[in-house]
Amino acid sequence: MALTSRQKMGAAALIMAFSVLVSRFMGLFRDKIISWQFGAGGETDIYFAAFVVPDFLNYLLAGGYVSITLIPLLSSRFEKDEADGWRFFGTVFCWATLAIGVLSVAAWLAAPRLAPVVAPGFDAAQCERLSHFLRIVLPAQVFFLPGACLSAVLYIRRQFAVPALMPLIYNGCILLFGVGLPYLGLVRGMEGFCWGVLAGAALGAFALPLVTVRSGGLRFMPGLRHPLMKKFLLLALPLMIGQSVVVLDEQFVRVFGSMAGDGAVSLLNYARRIMMVPVGVVAQAAGVASFPFLASLAARGDMDEFRATLGRTMRNSMIVAIPVTAWMITASGPVLGFIFEGGSFSVSHTLGAAPLLQIMLVAVPFWLLQQVTGRAFYAMQDTLTPAVVGTLATLLAVPGYLVLIPLMGAKGVALVTTACIMIYALVLLIIACRRWAKGAFAGLWGTAWRNALISMPGCGIMLAVMYDGFRLLSSLPPLLQQFIVLTVGGVLFVVSWLVLTWFFHRDYFHVVASPFLRRMKRAPGA
Repeated sequence: MALTSRQKMGAAALIMAFSVLVSRFMGLFRDKIISWQFGAGGETDIYFAAFVVPDFLNYLLAGGYVSITLIPLLSSRFEKDEADGWRFFGTVFCWATLAIGVLSVAAWLAAPRLAPVVAPGFDAAQCERLSHFLRIVLPAQVFFLPGACLSAVLYIRRQFAVPALMPLIYNGCILLFGVGLPYLGLVRGMEGFCWGVLAGAALGAFALPLVTVRSGGLRFMPGLRHPLMKKFLLLALPLMIGQSVVVLDEQFVRVFGSMAGDGAVSLLNYARRIMMVPVGVVAQAAGVASFPFLASLAARGDMDEFRATLGRTMRNSMIVAIPVTAWMITASGPVLGFIFEGGSFSVSHTLGAAPLLQIMLVAVPFWLLQQVTGRAFYAMQDTLTPAVVGTLATLLAVPGYLVLIPLMGAKGVALVTTACIMIYALVLLIIACRRWAKGAFAGLWGTAWRNALISMPGCGIMLAVMYDGFRLLSSLPPLLQQFIVLTVGGVLFVVSWLVLTWFFHRDYFHVVASPFLRRMKRAPGA
C-alpha cells in the first residue's frame, strides 16, 4: 500500500527520532565513561574546549546547513536536467572541500596561539594540552563538510536510514578509540577520544554516505564554476556570517564556562548533553524530517498545505516536548546521578550540575519552535532572516554572560543561554506569522499551556516518588536507588499523563499512542 505524504513524513520523523535517541544515549554513555574516569575539571575541561575552533570553522562555512541550502537547488536542478544537477553538485563539493581544507590547515598551524583565546581561563599547561587536542580534532572537519554535500543527495532521494546511521558510527568510533587506545597504552588521558572523533568523522560522516550515494548512482563532475553557485552562496552566506546563538550555544558554554571556575565547563557540558536528548529526539528530528516536504510544497507554491504541514508538525511535536521537559526538570537530580555518578564523578558534581540542567531544560520547547520554524524559512529559500535574528540574539548573549558570570557563576552561563534561545525562537515565530505563516500556529500556545497543566500531577507524583523512594531504598547502592526511582516515577508520570489526556484532550492521547497502537494491530496474531 502506497504511503501518503503525511505518512512518509511521519515515518521519516520516526527514523530520525530513533537515530537521534540512540546517538544521544551513545553520547551520554561516552560522557559517562569520561565522567567516571576524569570527573569534572582538568582534562575534561580541556577536551570539551578542544571543539570550539573546529566547530566554529564548521559553522563559519555553514557546515550544519549545507544540506539544507543545497537540497532545494539541487532537487530542482535534478528534475530539470540531471546531468547539470551533477555538475552543480560537483562544483559545490569541490568548493566545500577546498574551503574547509584551507581553513583547517591554517587553524592547525595556529593552534598554540588559538588555545588561550578559546579558553581564557586556562593556565599555560592547560593551553599546551589544548593545543595538542586541537591538532588531532581539527582534521575531522575536512570530512564533515563534503559529507554534508553527500547527505543532501540522500535526503533528496528520501533515504533517511543512512543519515540516521552516520551519528551512530561517529559516536561509536569515539567510544572505541577513547577506551581502546589508553587501554593499549598508545595514548594517555582523553587523547584517545580525540582520535575517535577523527576516525568517526572519516567513517561515519564521509565514507558511509559516499558508498551509499555511489550505490544509487553518482556522476561526480568536479569543477569550480556553475551558474547556480551564485545563488547557492547568496543562500549560504547569511548562515556563514550570521552565527546564531543556536549554533554557538555549545561554544559559548565552553568559552564563557572557562571563566566560571574550575570544572564549570565540564558541569555545563554534562548538563547540556542531557538537555540535548529531548531537543534532538523531538525538535531536531521534527525539523529534519519535515524540511524536504516543506521545501517541496514551497517549490510548488502550495502555501495552504505548507502552512497546514508546518502547523501540524509544530503542534504534534509540542504535545510530546512539554511533558518530556516537565518530567526531566522534576527528575533532573536522579537523571544526572544515574547517568554520571561513580568513579571521579561525585554526588557534589551531581548537585552542582542539577540546577544548570533545570535552567537549560526550560528552553527545550523553544528549541522546537526554532528548529521547525527555521527550516520553514529555509524551505522558502530565506536564509537571511534566521541569520539576522540569530546574530542579534547572539550579540545580546555576550554582555549577558559578562554581567552574570561574576554574579552567578555557571548558573549565569546557563541562564543567558536559555534566555537567548527563547528570544530567538519567539522573534522568528512572530516574523514568520507576519510574512507567510498566518494561521499556521493557531492553537499552538493553547496546546503548550494545557499540556503543561496536564503534566503537573505527574510531576507531583515524581516528586513524591523521589522523596519517599530514596528514604525507603537508602540501604541499596545509589545507582540502583536512582534506577528504581526513575523507573517507577517515570512510569507513573506517563500513566498519569495518558489518563488525563484520555479524559480531557483525547487528541493529545492519539498523537502519542496511535503509532504504537497501529504497530500492535499489524503484529502477527493481532
